[in-house]
Amino acid sequence: MTSEAITDPNASARRNALILSVAQALTGAAAPISIALGGLAGFYLLGQDKSLATAPVTGYNIGVALMALPAAMLMSRIGRRLGFMSGCVVGMAGMLLSTWAIIQGNFWMFCIGMLMNGAGGAFTQQYRFAAADQGTTDFKPKAISWVLAGGLFAAIVGPQTAIYMSDFFTPVEFAGAYFAGTFLLFAGMIVLSFLKFEKPMSKEDRKGADTGRPLSQIVSQPKFIVSVTCAVGTYALMSFVMTGAPLAMALCGFEPNHSTWGIQWHVMAMFGPSFFTGNLIAKFGKERIVGAGLVILAICALVALSGISLTHFYVALILLGIGWNFGFIGATAMLTDTYRPEEKAKAQGANDFILFGMVAVGSFMSGQTLNAFQGTQGWDVINYIVFPVVGICLLSLGWLKLKDRAAVV
Repeated sequence: MTSEAITDPNASARRNALILSVAQALTGAAAPISIALGGLAGFYLLGQDKSLATAPVTGYNIGVALMALPAAMLMSRIGRRLGFMSGCVVGMAGMLLSTWAIIQGNFWMFCIGMLMNGAGGAFTQQYRFAAADQGTTDFKPKAISWVLAGGLFAAIVGPQTAIYMSDFFTPVEFAGAYFAGTFLLFAGMIVLSFLKFEKPMSKEDRKGADTGRPLSQIVSQPKFIVSVTCAVGTYALMSFVMTGAPLAMALCGFEPNHSTWGIQWHVMAMFGPSFFTGNLIAKFGKERIVGAGLVILAICALVALSGISLTHFYVALILLGIGWNFGFIGATAMLTDTYRPEEKAKAQGANDFILFGMVAVGSFMSGQTLNAFQGTQGWDVINYIVFPVVGICLLSLGWLKLKDRAAVV
């Protein structure tokens, strides 16, 4: 053991968290590119019936959901470093296929490419858990925040790439942005090669290793149930509103660049608070920060319902990002309290499978909701749906608090 590790128990955890933060800034930019342009590109590729315009974004989220558990299990076998680098390769293949699909005008090929983008994104979603694998209990929420803070730079890189590279293959729109995303993922892969984690157990060691409690026992814990409920509610609502926003803005007569800027402000708001969210959690507690995030999501819906000017869209998207940050980081920190080190792969994988499965439903239903109503009424309906979901999540937090009090008594 080095003298640095003796004096600072978080030295290795801090180093890895910083590397993962930089990687998040690069590989995480793939998500804003995919989501900001996915619905618009789908709209462009479809014929008269535009009801499936958000299907590519749904494909992205399905890819994340389907790969969540396999990604976690793969990394338990080959290690975090090689696992994350493998995710970059999958993402690059998806970006190239998406580029080719748009050039060829093939909607369903584009959906498959987006699904592959999501499969690569499933590995990126594991960065936050990897950051919490090491270090002291007090450092874990900060490590998660540091990693997600890298998303602030992804929020700039991704949309700006979309704006400046979309017309690279003129006259074909949008393809250039996905092509550029390939190089961002490659740069992220280089950064990830500097990670240092403990070597994964050998095949022989895994046979006799303690794998912890059965998954059914882990997921039946009240805190696991509530953390997943709040994470799903927070993330699915964010996806539901964010996916619909660019299309709603188009219906209101705004240009694609307006919606791309809106998504940039939104993603910056998603990750910007991460610089201090960990400290807020340490001061006020995980559950209170989750509750604050849910209240902010409700305020976002109120702003969106109050008007359809560009300012209304931008302010609502910014609030949507802040609410997601508090709710999602808080719920993730809650989840880390529910499993033991030997149980992390199956617990984290199960969480992300449930989470992104519901996020996929949210993104798909966003397009269906907009298409089902005339004009901007669909946008209003999308925002009205925020309130009951927020209410259910807040009630679950209250239920958990009552159970905790009863347990103490």
